[in-house]
Amino acid sequence: MLFHTWTFALFFIILYPTYLTVKNTRLRLPVLLAASYFFYACFNSLYPILILYSSAVDYAVVSAMARWGRNKIWLLISIVNNLGLLSFFKYGLFITDNANALLSWLGIPYIVPQPGMLLPVGLSFYTFQSMTYTIEYYRGNIEREKNFLTYATFVSFFPRLVAGPIERAKNLLPQLRRTPEVAPRDIADGLSLFVVGLFKKIALADYLALYVDKVYGAPEQYQSPALILATFLFCWQVYFDFSGYTDMARGLARLMGVRLMLNFNNPYLATGLGEFWRRWHISLSSWFKDYVYIPLGGNRKGRFNTYRNMFLTMVISGLWHGAAWTFVIWGVVHALGRCLTRELEMTSFYQQKVPRIAKQLLVFGFVTFAWIFFRAENITDAWLIVTRIFSSGAANPYCPLLALGLTFAVWLYQFVCESRLRRLLDPRGVRIAIVVLMIVYLAIFAPSGEKAFIYQQF
Repeated sequence: MLFHTWTFALFFIILYPTYLTVKNTRLRLPVLLAASYFFYACFNSLYPILILYSSAVDYAVVSAMARWGRNKIWLLISIVNNLGLLSFFKYGLFITDNANALLSWLGIPYIVPQPGMLLPVGLSFYTFQSMTYTIEYYRGNIEREKNFLTYATFVSFFPRLVAGPIERAKNLLPQLRRTPEVAPRDIADGLSLFVVGLFKKIALADYLALYVDKVYGAPEQYQSPALILATFLFCWQVYFDFSGYTDMARGLARLMGVRLMLNFNNPYLATGLGEFWRRWHISLSSWFKDYVYIPLGGNRKGRFNTYRNMFLTMVISGLWHGAAWTFVIWGVVHALGRCLTRELEMTSFYQQKVPRIAKQLLVFGFVTFAWIFFRAENITDAWLIVTRIFSSGAANPYCPLLALGLTFAVWLYQFVCESRLRRLLDPRGVRIAIVVLMIVYLAIFAPSGEKAFIYQQF
């Protein structure tokens, strides 16, 4: 049940007045939890069992810590359980395929049976979110949640369930504990956020996908210009798709008096790769920083260890995105880029002498190149695309002018947002006009079909 479908519209039309009616009573959390589990069950009727199991284990672990002390063994149980779920459902097929390839190469006549399990949507998001609770309680940064209904709602809260943001326990749990205030401003802002996200998804991401899917589906049939254009458009497609989901999730939560964290902050305007990762998928980037990079030692143990920790964190982040070598290589490319440019980005020459637009274009070019490995169906296709971009002829590609026009319009809007001209966008009338234009565009030009969100597969 995707946000941009009539099925979800019917679901929310029924839920929202019910929620507003009971939000000041003890029925608020049971209604919200039941709605979240029903929402998840619409993808697969067995999924609620998995999320209930994950929630129950982490709740029990923290309860054990509260009773018998913050022993590492309890934390280890939580981490092993959550990573075990990820390994089994997300990486089982990847592990067996590579194991069988290795056995075949060694000449061993044995085939490891494949698990034959589908990846539950949102698994990576809610297991990581649940782990923030156990880790932060172990560190003494949050209090134990005594009400299991509150904790189960924290893990399964439906607006952010499928593709984040990955909320921290210290941010979302307190909001679920107290009775929410839903003011007219919350309704207006929530609807505006949802419309912006819907526009990004349907009018932009799904439209760009028409060209990207065609070229990346058969890269051997295209020459350098078409491959470059498809890569450029995918760079924006994945941004519009993922940030669009986040906007819709934040809008729905805001309508219910809950504020989810900002997950994207104009990442393609970053002037360095470090800044890019502070702007892109902020909830995941900060998660890996706090729970992987810093525990490894961060930058506290010398230059070699700093770069080692940075490299490992980026590679693990790549693997988080999917069980395929293309995602690992994507992580390696970003790891190498980050390690090679870290010192440069800290120099006064880079910060003060290099024009801002030049730095933004350099970062954007590198990030766009890396997306090739993220989008390609396999390593063979990725290598073919890279080699053809730099070696094939200059055949004139079919150029979707509307797609380019929409993309550059958004890019220009983001530049204005981060310039002194921002004040031109602040008046309420301007913001209302932009939202109205989006609604009109969706009503007239929106393509048909219900294309899934890219990041829900992770």
